[in-house]
Amino acid sequence: MDKTFRELHRTLVDLVGLMNQPQRDSALLKEAGVALDRALFPLLAVIERKGPIGVVELAGLVGRDYTTVSRQVAKLESLGLICRTPSKFDKRVRQAKITARGRAMTKLIDAARERMAGTLFASWSRRDLQDLSRLMRRFADDFSNLPVPRRS
Repeated sequence: MDKTFRELHRTLVDLVGLMNQPQRDSALLKEAGVALDRALFPLLAVIERKGPIGVVELAGLVGRDYTTVSRQVAKLESLGLICRTPSKFDKRVRQAKITARGRAMTKLIDAARERMAGTLFASWSRRDLQDLSRLMRRFADDFSNLPVPRRS
């Protein structure tokens, strides 16, 4: 198990590094024909997938400081891609929610992502791709259910 676990960890580190390369986001936005600041793109995608969402939760999901995310959310709002509304549970919290204009943009990005993935997975069997999807979902779900260590 030790060797397998080390290889899995190395693979995950490689994947995170590859997925966090700024030029990959730029290439995706270009393929989609979308003019959007690359730093705003991950926020828009998370708001579309997980929203309505508060800034603190959003910051945690994208691994950025909440003050930075707050400024970036304000920029997305000024572009008409998201709107902010009071939370149903806590009126002090404003949640970001995708607008029709923002959803149209994420649809273009999703279509570009699918075209690019078609190239990546062209030599994969349908079964291999289904297995990867199933196992990655299981991994993400199990990982999200682990208790988060408290800061010291």
